[in-house]
Order: sequence, then structure tokens, then C-alpha cells
Amino acid sequence: MLSRVANSLYWMSRYIERAENTARLVDVNLQLLLDFRSLDDEALKAHWMPIVQSSGDDELFHSQYPKATGKTVTDFLVFSPNNYNSIYSSIGQARENARMVRDQIAVELWEEINRIYLYLNSPRAKKDWRDSPSDFFHTVRNTSLLLQGLTDATIVRNEGWFFIQAGRYLERADKTSRILDVRHASLPARGAPGAASQTDALGWSAVLRSCSAWDAYKALHGAEVQPALVAEFLLLSDDFPRSVRFSVRHLNTALRRISGVHEGRFCNNAEKLAGRLLAELQFSTADDLFEVGLHSYIDVLQGKLNAIGEALFQAYIFQPFQTPDENELRQQEEQQQQAGTSVASLP
Repeated sequence: MLSRVANSLYWMSRYIERAENTARLVDVNLQLLLDFRSLDDEALKAHWMPIVQSSGDDELFHSQYPKATGKTVTDFLVFSPNNYNSIYSSIGQARENARMVRDQIAVELWEEINRIYLYLNSPRAKKDWRDSPSDFFHTVRNTSLLLQGLTDATIVRNEGWFFIQAGRYLERADKTSRILDVRHASLPARGAPGAASQTDALGWSAVLRSCSAWDAYKALHGAEVQPALVAEFLLLSDDFPRSVRFSVRHLNTALRRISGVHEGRFCNNAEKLAGRLLAELQFSTADDLFEVGLHSYIDVLQGKLNAIGEALFQAYIFQPFQTPDENELRQQEEQQQQAGTSVASLP
């Protein structure tokens, strides 16, 4: 497969997943505010800034907006064309990458990507946002799930498919960790947290709902929200589809299907780093998370996920630049080798 095609399929998948996760996070945060109607400006700032900080775009935000309010943060995360990670920008980038590989994807998939792109660029999207933010985010989230379903149902299981899977699960692992990190300020710097107050419990339940994990968590732990159990569930669950461990396991599988290398071996740094991270997650416990502090653990985890993404780029996408003279010299060497082989084969 051409590296250009692999790159476009990989980033198409990542941007679709990114838009969905941003929609989840902002939607749940807006709904959570309904339980805190009496917050002053400083309290609202403390409520919104962790979301911007979790995306790593706080410097960009402050360069564009004077202060953090519900209006400025949501505008930055939803419609801002200057924020590369906003829903608007993510869908635009997903569409551009899909356009570059239209011959590799089904017509239905392209039409749905194009539909959500045109929707976000229409006056109707802004009207829906003003009238009912929840319905707006419902549209974005459901479109992402539809796109994933179309991908699963229409893409041939070849190398392109596994690049799509790698992009999806690398992005999901990163965003689940960032959503969880939004609540780190309510925890001690080190050590397991105690019982959560009613206010903290609402915040942690919002984290679960951001990941569509509330029902799965209740089935396993009951309705009592405990921060330690929430962190363990979202980071270490091997069964929940949006947990970090589940995502890294599928990322590791996709990388090995691309290269054909079996489990327990590796042929590039991406496979080595993904396999090592999966092993760490498989043999970690909640105590290990809180021993170093949840925020510190997540910082290290995100660095490892970024390293896997960079190693994947170096292994499959990046092509070293060669000057015309170097290309000509290499062609001459190949021709000489072929001529030498032909002469040697003569009786």
C-alpha cells in the first residue's frame, strides 16, 4: 500500500474519533452545569479550563480568548476553525483525508462524511447549537458511530483496514485518558483517593457518561461512584470498548496485522512500544495508578501513546528525501547488479 493512502486512512479515522470524543466531553460538561446553577465567574472558569487543558490547547485558547467561560470554551472546542482539534476542524480534516482516498472507501462512507461536513458548515448547525446543544452533540456523536459502522461493514480487511483500526484505537486511548484527567484536581497528588463527596461523585459520573461507560460501570460496581474504581475501569478494563487497555490491545493487533509479525516479536518501534505498553497495562492495578498519582500516570501514558504514533509514522508513512542525483545513482547500481547477475548465470 502507498504510504500516502495509508496516511490518509489513518488520519481520517483519527479525526472522526476525535470529533466524537470532543462532542462527548463538552455535552456532558454542559449537562453537569445544570446541577451547579449558582456558580460565580471564577467557579465557572475552574469548571471549564480543565477541559481545555486536557486537550493540550490552553496556550492556543488564551491567545484567542480573553477568559474562559462557557461561551468561549465551547466556541473554541466546537466551531473554531483556528483550533486544529475542534469538532469543526476535525470533521474538515477527516473529509479532506477521505477525499484523497475515495477509491479506497465505499461511496456510502464518503457520502456520510460529506454530509456531516456540509452540516457543520451550514447555518442550520449554528441554529441547532443555539436551540439545543444536546441535540447538536447527539448528531455529531451518532454520525461518528454511523461512520464506524459503515467502515466495519464496507471496507475490505486489507492493510488499509488495519491502518483505520490503528488510527481509531490510538485516538480513543488518548482521548479516554484526557477525559479522565479532567478530574485529577479532585484527587490527592499521590495515594488512593477516599470516598467522594456528592459534588465529586457528580463530576466522576460525568466522566463515565463522557465515555458512554455509566451503564457498564454500574453493572460491575453498582451505582456508588468511587474515583478509584472509575479510574481503574477506564484505564485497565479489558472488556469495555472505550478503555485504554482495550484500545491499546486492538491497536497492537492492528499494527501486527499490517506487518505480519506475530505476538511476542516486533519488526519496528511502533510494534515494540505498543506491545510494551499493553504488557504494562495488563499487569497494572489501581494501586499502581495512584502510587505515582493519577495525573502523573496519565501524563506518562499520553507520552507513550504519542511515541507510538510517531514510530508508526516513521515506519510506514515517512519516506526519506532523495535528490535526483541520488535516485539516478541508485538506479545505476541496481542496473549494474542485474547485469552482473545475468553475466554470472551464463555458461
